[in-house]
Amino acid sequence: MEVYAAYKICLFGEGGVGKTALTRRFLTGLFDLDTKMTMGASIYVKYVELAEKKIALQIWDFGGEEQFKFLLPVYSHGSAAAIFMVDISRYTTIKNIDDWLKFFDEGLQEGEKSVPILLVGGKSDLEEKRAIPKQKGTEICKEHNLLDYIECSAKTGENVEEVFEILVKEIGKRKGII
Repeated sequence: MEVYAAYKICLFGEGGVGKTALTRRFLTGLFDLDTKMTMGASIYVKYVELAEKKIALQIWDFGGEEQFKFLLPVYSHGSAAAIFMVDISRYTTIKNIDDWLKFFDEGLQEGEKSVPILLVGGKSDLEEKRAIPKQKGTEICKEHNLLDYIECSAKTGENVEEVFEILVKEIGKRKGII
């Protein structure tokens, strides 16, 4: 089957929230305990099927440390969708959402301003250490006009596929594929 189109998904948020672990779990089905800090951005490709068409997802995993933040506008350019990820066990990872969304938005061209952004609460396997209530995720989603809020765990695999399915379906709707 020939590739119908390629779509860029930008994955961003504070350092250590699980962006790379989520991406690797989605790509390989495996959880790596020894994930290293992303320097700048890592780019991965996975082929998925949508409406009987082969789609290439370009997943841009953006390093969340402060020294890389200024690069986000460059990396966000051309995104068809995005994931803003937080760690449900660390409230501080959601506190700077305004700054993160502003940085992401700066790199978008005029025609890209309505990029769907999914708010993802990672590390749902750490329920006993929860610092971000589910209701808070839902409220922030509405407040910032984000696509939706979903929690997942790269460690257990819970909702990992669903995170990307939500985005792929939304891209399909916006691009007229479905």
